[in-house]
Amino acid sequence: MPKYILALDQGTTSSRAIVFDHNGQICSVAQKEFTQYFPKPGWVEHNPNEIWSSEASVIAEAISAIDINGLDIAAIGITNQRETTIVWDVDTEEPIYNAIVWQDRRTAEFCDKLKAQGLVDKVREKTGLIIDAYFSGTKIKWILDNVPGARERAEKGKLRFGNVDSWLIWRLTRGEIHCTDVTNASRTMLFNIHTLRWDDDLLKLLDIPRSMMPEVRSCSEVYGHTKTTIFAHEVPIAGIAGDQQSALFGQMCLTPGSIKNTYGTGCFVMLNIGDKPLLSKNNLLTTVAWKIGDKVKYALEGSIYVGGSVVQWLRDGLGFIKSSSEIEELASSVPDSGGVIFVPALTGLAAPYWDQYARGTIVGITRGTTRAHIARAALDGIAFQTYDIAQAMAKDMGAPLTELKVDGGASRNNLLMQFQANLLGIPVVRPKITETTALGAAYLAGLAVGFWKDIDEIKSQWQVERTFEPVPENDEIKAAKNGWADAIQRTLTHK
Repeated sequence: MPKYILALDQGTTSSRAIVFDHNGQICSVAQKEFTQYFPKPGWVEHNPNEIWSSEASVIAEAISAIDINGLDIAAIGITNQRETTIVWDVDTEEPIYNAIVWQDRRTAEFCDKLKAQGLVDKVREKTGLIIDAYFSGTKIKWILDNVPGARERAEKGKLRFGNVDSWLIWRLTRGEIHCTDVTNASRTMLFNIHTLRWDDDLLKLLDIPRSMMPEVRSCSEVYGHTKTTIFAHEVPIAGIAGDQQSALFGQMCLTPGSIKNTYGTGCFVMLNIGDKPLLSKNNLLTTVAWKIGDKVKYALEGSIYVGGSVVQWLRDGLGFIKSSSEIEELASSVPDSGGVIFVPALTGLAAPYWDQYARGTIVGITRGTTRAHIARAALDGIAFQTYDIAQAMAKDMGAPLTELKVDGGASRNNLLMQFQANLLGIPVVRPKITETTALGAAYLAGLAVGFWKDIDEIKSQWQVERTFEPVPENDEIKAAKNGWADAIQRTLTHK
């Protein structure tokens, strides 16, 4: 019997491969950063071939590190940066343009035109989403409209669209399988979350041929087998979920009302709302959480465009630190932010404000402000954004939240987690394995091939590493919340 599951975690700044054993423990990890392209202000791109080559290289590294081969791997699970849009030629198998990343804002003006046509409610009712440049639909249209000959090739059925999951499966199966899962499909602004099908009205609205679209499958089933030379033997590809849905599953947020936040490049707060797609009244997104067998679960989501990437910006843009790991020590060297508030709207503000044109704001700087205060304010800004979304979720649910499960790279920052608990006034719970995005994909793949018997067997593996208990709300916390609310108003371009 194969002893391992291989999870591919293809993120916004790096590709990773993680090998898990039957106990859900990490046996090996390989990670490789890849190039970020910023051709114009507000534009963000990746090279799809570099995404694939980096993923292929970490697969090889992760399996060779523990001296295993394809026969030892029961299945592959894939989790990915969502919304990032790749269009490729079916004959040459080459992308016709760079991947347009979820953070990219180039279609903001077109989105404004759609809103002006009174389409907001129609799009929300069908997709659970707001009209925004964040999602894949307008990115596909931009590629078809701006790459010479693209639209003609698309009309002839020669082009394929995929988010990164589809692209990796296409490459792993050498063009045999063109599919996605319900979670990634639900982030395109082209998918009806009630019927679980591509929506002809929305495809027509954006002038996207249906022939480009991948087949939509569940999150846990065998989609096909690897055909690449990375593995000497065929390995089933058996789990797919967008990164945030995968983290929700990996965190075992299985009951309505359970909530997690993933602190990655962006931050993504997701709340399980059960088997009915409740539409938010507080500017949150409704999305498919997962589909296993014929059972579908839904979630409310609040997206934060700039989370951990604010630390990258302090490192690369301002040279405040040499490595991201230094941020906690620098921020801890001062007792608080010294009245400095940093709204990290470096690529606009997402939930619950949805201001595509907002830009980063730092207020409260005095002669006594140091780089440590700005570092502290940057971390605080991540927690404040999460607080805003949690407040909106509590309003939609009509009940207070009871705890927040956390994962992702920045969840290892104790200073940030304690401040988060203090702001929310509820415990913040960090699991022993914070790689829950990859773990969720591994679980979904393992369930499909019988590596784990059922969800109950998996549930017993989830363990708490640390709980951050909140301090009672005091004048300092109240003042901080008021200062943040004021800074947000200064940042917004629509009042």
